[in-house]
Amino acid sequence: MYEHRLSRRTAIKCGLAAIARPAFLPASAFGKVESSSTIERVNLGHIGVGVRGTQILNSMRNLPGVQSVAVADCFEYRRENAAKQIGGEAYQDFRKLLDRKDIDGVIIATPDHWHVPIALMAADAGKDVYVEKPLGVCLEQDLLCQQVFSSNKRVFQYGTQQRESVHQQLGREIVRAGKLGELKAIEVKIPNGERGGSTAEEPVPSGFDYDRWLGPAPMATYTKDRCRASGGSYWCYDYSIGYLGGWGAHPLDILVWCYDGDMAGPYTIEGSGVVPTDGLYNTVVDWNMTLQMSDGVKITITTGDNSTKFIGVEGKVELTRGTLRTSPQEWKPDGVPSNNHSHSTAQHVANFADCIRSRETTHSHIQDAVRSDTISHLCDIAVRTGERITWDPIKQQITEGSNQAMDMISRPLRAPWTLKG
Repeated sequence: MYEHRLSRRTAIKCGLAAIARPAFLPASAFGKVESSSTIERVNLGHIGVGVRGTQILNSMRNLPGVQSVAVADCFEYRRENAAKQIGGEAYQDFRKLLDRKDIDGVIIATPDHWHVPIALMAADAGKDVYVEKPLGVCLEQDLLCQQVFSSNKRVFQYGTQQRESVHQQLGREIVRAGKLGELKAIEVKIPNGERGGSTAEEPVPSGFDYDRWLGPAPMATYTKDRCRASGGSYWCYDYSIGYLGGWGAHPLDILVWCYDGDMAGPYTIEGSGVVPTDGLYNTVVDWNMTLQMSDGVKITITTGDNSTKFIGVEGKVELTRGTLRTSPQEWKPDGVPSNNHSHSTAQHVANFADCIRSRETTHSHIQDAVRSDTISHLCDIAVRTGERITWDPIKQQITEGSNQAMDMISRPLRAPWTLKG
């Protein structure tokens, strides 16, 4: 077992490139990583089988050469129902699932605060990972995850399945082909978060391992809205940065998929938003952010539908989950199929399984996951500090901002949990 630590001050002063790479268990410790010519069936374990985890599980039922063999969840009824569905094993402790030598990869669909800690443990256990969006709850976790999966050569797939949609691919081709001419602006809209949430303490339900659910997050009393199935944890800052990250992962993923300006040089982030103070939920809502990129492109991020619009001197391209809109209209070919969310998810899992076999790069790799999630975190920091932040993508650090802003790149973890395998 190896511990991975990324000092907050080290990340601020030196950036990712200066951090020494840790040692990892070789793939041979859990069996040789086989090529596509020798692996006939990919065995997957599912960690987190709530709403989204179950959607993924159901979407992949008919994938050839892929078998779900085990599940882990803090809710007894969830894990038992899912295990019965697949004819596999159910675990209360996900670490027991990771110990299994017959599992090639895991799908992580837990609350946000568990995404990176479990992914790191999975990498040390010799597993490839599919991680639901968003990535980490702070920039430290994102950068460490990138370091681990890049150096350890484990397969990483991010849960941004919109890349599998034909209309998204066509829109990207238009932007990447330069049909827009000089790019002037990008407008990103992200669904708003929620306010409220009950703070009334209630008994922990029978069959729910609440302490394990909290995991590395601070200890807190149980309330019905903190752990509700429809996503109460999304709007609690102890577990998430809210929809800036959770929903923002989709339109921001399309942004970095089509545009590389966020890697070209330092850019600034500033704007406004509201941090609710009444009720349980306290992640940023009502955001209105502006990013000024080093290539002159202006990016705005506001609340609204899930969309990314690219504006150039020769035309526009707007991508949503279900549609492609172009100006001029003739850029859009006839007969573009509408989005099928379940099908896109199944294709995304299939790509993950194919890459487990081939050891090739996935469609939604770790570098792009970090790029889009970095934008979300910088927006959150700018709102909470009220500052204009400058981010250097080469150094991977905040170069202009207060000590408060720089301190926010990291979060403490509740003992005994650490960022380790």
